[in-house]
Amino acid sequence: MTTLQPVRGTHDLLPEDMRRHRFVSESAREIAALYGYDEIATPVFEFSEVFKRTLGEATDIVTKEMYSFAVGEGEEITLRPENTAGVARAVISNGLTQQLPLKYFYSGPMFRHERPQKGRQRQFHQIGVELFGVPEPEGDVEVIALGADILARLGLLDRVRLELNTLGDPESRKAYRDALVAYFEEHRDALSEDSRDRLTRNPLRILDSKERKDQQVVAGAPAFDDYLTDASKAFFDAVKRGLERNGIAYQLNPRLVRGLDYYCHTAFEFKTDELGAQDTVLGGGRYDYLVEMMGGNPVHGVGWAAGIERLALLLSEGPSTPRPIVVVPIGEAQGEMAFALVQRLRRAGWRAEIGFSGNVKKRMRRADRLQARAVLILGDEEAEKGGVTLRDLDSGEQDFVAEADLQARLKRFI
Repeated sequence: MTTLQPVRGTHDLLPEDMRRHRFVSESAREIAALYGYDEIATPVFEFSEVFKRTLGEATDIVTKEMYSFAVGEGEEITLRPENTAGVARAVISNGLTQQLPLKYFYSGPMFRHERPQKGRQRQFHQIGVELFGVPEPEGDVEVIALGADILARLGLLDRVRLELNTLGDPESRKAYRDALVAYFEEHRDALSEDSRDRLTRNPLRILDSKERKDQQVVAGAPAFDDYLTDASKAFFDAVKRGLERNGIAYQLNPRLVRGLDYYCHTAFEFKTDELGAQDTVLGGGRYDYLVEMMGGNPVHGVGWAAGIERLALLLSEGPSTPRPIVVVPIGEAQGEMAFALVQRLRRAGWRAEIGFSGNVKKRMRRADRLQARAVLILGDEEAEKGGVTLRDLDSGEQDFVAEADLQARLKRFI
């Protein structure tokens, strides 16, 4: 019989992995709350139109990477490949555009059918923030600062770099797109097959191609700065000043792009050199046209998403868990009393364990495997005296402790 394995591109979060995973998401949740971002959760699947309308029918995500399923008559649903569109749909569906500004944080699984590799899975998890209804560049500065503070809380800020670019306003973007297409058409034969395909669908994506032959062509491509309107330049200058005032270092990267039409102005990524090709750990930008594209009223937006798995890979150590207190009954007669004791400890906030069976020697070995901080031994003598024998497993010292004094004595093991 074949041993069952997880589906390719998925992985089990065993306790050590899960501790890292939770540390990332809970740290982000705490920092986001300080900035006034309330948590939101949208369904893990949406009608496919939510993503096709926003990501574009011709993008790689829609044509190659989405998990989509037919349901009912003429309906199709998709496991979410990202969450910005889902959050924007929730804003529209719930009539929230009358309550701007809106600040949301989310954490959860996403799904893309792409080649699995380090830091990239077919089911992966993201944290993210979305800020709706703030047209000023201060909104961009705030979400970037929020991302930087989360990375600092995780101890990672000094191991990443912030790369920054502007996509300008629609006028700037159209002018640049036209110039870019004209340039790449002249060098079509030197481009990879994927980039030749993108030339008609999404030419800006050629700029961040990882193919060596594409990079040689991209090196001579027109610069976006030459096509920015004065208003676009002023907006980007304000973002840069805001970051500088807040002590957030950045590097300008004129090749950093967002290929979707609803993006404009600021694009940014926090990158690392420690994860190989999957070097972006947090990235986002401004998307002033997304909600309108989805059928809602025009609403300014800016946000980012970060891969939990990638951030967890960068953590030097997983968060520690409290070492347990183990209760060891001697003899069957003390079993019920021992269980009642362990329940009292748990309700008082201690991590407490009890072996379900076995002699004293076996239970003590289990306490060692659990890396217990202390053992509480409960036998006939202890029961008669109304207490337990407390053994410090680090020092080996032990003495009798009355139950009334037990919790006070256990505080030394916090």
